[in-house]
Amino acid sequence: MKKSNHTNKRVLIIGQHFWPESFRINDIADFFVESGASVDVLCGLPNYPKGEFVKGYGYFGARHEIHNKVRIDRVMEIKRGNNSSLRIFLNYISYPFFSLFHIPKLLFRHYDHIFIYQLSPVMMALPGILLGKLKRTPTTMYVLDLWPENLYSVLPINNGLLRKIASAHSHWYYRNVDQLIALSDRMRDKLAAVSRKKPDDIAVIPQACEEIYEKKLSDPVLRQRFGDTFNIVFTGNISPAQSFDTMLDAAELLAQKGLKDIRWVIVGDGMSRKEVEKTVNERQLSEFFVFEGQKPIDDMPKYADIADVLVGCLVKSDLLEATIPAKVISYIAMGKPIVLAMDGEVQELINHVIHCGSAGSAGNSVDLASNIEKIYKLSAKDRSAMGDHASAYHLQHFERNLVLNELLTFMTGAK
Repeated sequence: MKKSNHTNKRVLIIGQHFWPESFRINDIADFFVESGASVDVLCGLPNYPKGEFVKGYGYFGARHEIHNKVRIDRVMEIKRGNNSSLRIFLNYISYPFFSLFHIPKLLFRHYDHIFIYQLSPVMMALPGILLGKLKRTPTTMYVLDLWPENLYSVLPINNGLLRKIASAHSHWYYRNVDQLIALSDRMRDKLAAVSRKKPDDIAVIPQACEEIYEKKLSDPVLRQRFGDTFNIVFTGNISPAQSFDTMLDAAELLAQKGLKDIRWVIVGDGMSRKEVEKTVNERQLSEFFVFEGQKPIDDMPKYADIADVLVGCLVKSDLLEATIPAKVISYIAMGKPIVLAMDGEVQELINHVIHCGSAGSAGNSVDLASNIEKIYKLSAKDRSAMGDHASAYHLQHFERNLVLNELLTFMTGAK
């Protein structure tokens, strides 16, 4: 795929999370550089998901560095610590607050575009919006977490007045950027309603997964460990939104049917990991679950290699129905059968467009167990065919350079 030529263009990326944290903005920044742009990043101190600073970073650690030709300025932030509601709240507000102290310095730098990678919290967009207005620099926000809806999935806010304040505050950010990128048609419609933007100022572009997910790699040690079992692999963040209760209920149902050779291989970490492991032990499901912990992205193809099926669940949420999660995009690239318990557009994609597995309703453990059992009973040849459908669709519609070139073209207005 031919990339746009953006030689001598300067791009400032705004976002709380960046390398060495594992987020897709790392690959987007690399793509901008590959396309000829000079890239600066204003991000926080890496402490996600465990809540502790990555080795080499801290309140008095490195603040300025260069990684893969990207110049990084790090903003002071309060680490997530034990991931309690209070610590998450403090983490949420610390990055936008301390980022304001960087604006005077950034005013003396020229940028052609400001790209805001908006995860939670939406307030992380603040320095980008202010700098864009002060410098009259075009701003584009890539909306990964729609607010305030995503806030309610992490912090229980039920007070009506507080919800009104959260909505008004969140929608201000969407109205004050020049362009928005949504993940789906449904998300675009929501953003259009709250931002009041013209249709041409909102694009629908799916997330792009890194090229490493397309690779076929094997690890003899993993193959030996999991060679005699039917392996259901989960990769990614272990958080309340992932509905591990649905997976545990499904595991129990499958065990009750006598399918004792099934292993749920959990690759990742997050705020809910300890609680999930505790529940697994309490429900006497330990023989069926293996927690691998956080692994580098380069290891993902090795876990795909031992996977008979890739699994993902989400809690019921109008917000989550409006997205095709990054996890699913990665799973499709991995080229293995996929079983999901998720609502919304992702069901149509998996069940009727790609035909690479089964997607049932969010929270429905009975359907999840049944769909896993169906793939369990398939021949290796049939499972391989499902994976081939996924790989072919990925290369045609979700391939990294294809998607990121579309993103870069929309941001710059290049045709």
